Amino acid sequence: MIQLSDDKTRLDVARVHGWLASSYWTPDIAIEQVERQIAGSHCLGAYHPEHGQVGFARMITDYASFAWLADVWVDEPARGAGLGRRMVQWFLDHPGYETVRRFALTTADAHGVYAALGFNPLMRPERLMERLSPAFAAQLQVAS
Repeated sequence: MIQLSDDKTRLDVARVHGWLASSYWTPDIAIEQVERQIAGSHCLGAYHPEHGQVGFARMITDYASFAWLADVWVDEPARGAGLGRRMVQWFLDHPGYETVRRFALTTADAHGVYAALGFNPLMRPERLMERLSPAFAAQLQVAS
């Protein structure tokens, strides 16, 4: 049985770094940046009794009205059993988020997973704005 825990001391930071560095959204991210992301976020690990950490997700939040879901990752051998959905639901059910009015995220390929949990396209996309660092914007243009 895979156990979920938000105890940051259990996280296998090197493994999380490897996953994120291989992702389309943070390719080649430095481990120091992953460490800062973990330090500033509410993190969740998924742990298999024989295989160690098999999943990761984090929420960036004020715990009052807004939360941004990021870096949901399930290790390849553990995929297809609903673990990603289970991790996201864990955050949505967490009592610390009961007053949060808006959960947000971005995804290129998991719309169905998030839609099943109540996420929808933006109601007013014309109101959303972002400011990207020049290096990150260039990286996204290359990836397009």
